[in-house]
Amino acid sequence: MDVTRFDKSLLADLYRTLLTIRVFETQCIKLYRTGEIIGYFHPYLGEEAVATGVCAALADGDTFTSTHRGHGHCIAGGADIRRMLAELLGKAIGYCGGRGGSMHIADLSTGNLGANGIVGAGIPIGVGAALGASIRGEKAVTAVFFSDGASNQGTFAEAMNLAAIWNLPVIFVLENNHYAVSTPVEAVSRTKDLAERARGYGVEAFTVDGNHVLEVYQRACEAAATCRDGRGPVLMECKTYRHQGHHVNDPGLYMPADRLAYYRSIDPVDRGRSFLLAHPDSTEADAETIEREVEQAVADAIAFAVAAAKPSVMQFLQEVVE
Repeated sequence: MDVTRFDKSLLADLYRTLLTIRVFETQCIKLYRTGEIIGYFHPYLGEEAVATGVCAALADGDTFTSTHRGHGHCIAGGADIRRMLAELLGKAIGYCGGRGGSMHIADLSTGNLGANGIVGAGIPIGVGAALGASIRGEKAVTAVFFSDGASNQGTFAEAMNLAAIWNLPVIFVLENNHYAVSTPVEAVSRTKDLAERARGYGVEAFTVDGNHVLEVYQRACEAAATCRDGRGPVLMECKTYRHQGHHVNDPGLYMPADRLAYYRSIDPVDRGRSFLLAHPDSTEADAETIEREVEQAVADAIAFAVAAAKPSVMQFLQEVVE
């Protein structure tokens, strides 16, 4: 792909988002290990290009739904990482008042309709949002992030069919990281490309390299244009691979070493950096500046979240009492 046809500013923004997700997740794992983060934590390491590329293709007024592995979506969608970290640490200033934790961050101000701990549950929510936009005559698009495991849920088939017959402006973003917890995708599907499933509903579908942020971005822009023209929905299968087990305490011993090594060799963050440096107007200093700023931003967010107050008992029980 010819990097020079992309603006340097776009390449810099994509690299900044990729790196922010990587540093955020890496530091959060450390916070989990020290007991600051309680509960399950599902890292997005290795999948950063999907959220980054798709969210960069969305516009103001667009929306998206997320998953239990949703920190990358939140960050790419424009969330404040200070409030994200505060939520993960159970603090009152967090996006959900400290009640949601890692798997349930929502931020309506950036179009984030919410992460969800139930596999596949975000799919019908996203289709409902797209239906609302269609009824109101808006040009808004909804991106629905879900996993290869979620594509085996009944909600996927039902929501896909409704979106198809109503021509809804939905981009179904299938993040195929090849495992549903520890079950390999080839053990539960006879199709090589899960995108084929959408074609059975008359939905335009294609498969992209989920570790190539520019390919994801370009195809997501095309999908968004299709939806805005009233020709949606579209499904894009992004093939990627997580860098470790299903959650932070899963050693991932079921993941073949050679396949993991291959996907690490095409690391989305490293590639994002190389894309920036391939632009004739970019220098090593440009990348280093971004790296310093990202490291400082995450460090500041951690300090903010650690110092923030926990909710009072009445704040914590407010919705229950009411």
